[in-house]
Amino acid sequence: MGITRDDDVLGGEPRVDGTRVGVRHVATRVIDSGQSPALVADQLDVSLAEVYESLSYYYAHIDEMRELEAESDAAFERVRESSLKPKETVQ
Repeated sequence: MGITRDDDVLGGEPRVDGTRVGVRHVATRVIDSGQSPALVADQLDVSLAEVYESLSYYYAHIDEMRELEAESDAAFERVRESSLKPKETVQ
């Protein structure tokens, strides 16, 4: 049990060891979505201790987590901007 990083998994973001469950994913569900830690543990097939460990890591590294979120948002925006746009209708 623990939080780990591996460049080949989740782009190197912190995650629950032995899984593809990211710390930010757990935090988003609990903090932003208001799901109970027990529900998140059940849905993501991790232990309740791993959920709390993820939350602890999130808060202990809040600046890093915010930076990762900003990078993710920027990448999403780049993809959105470069994606095909529907043709404008002529009226």
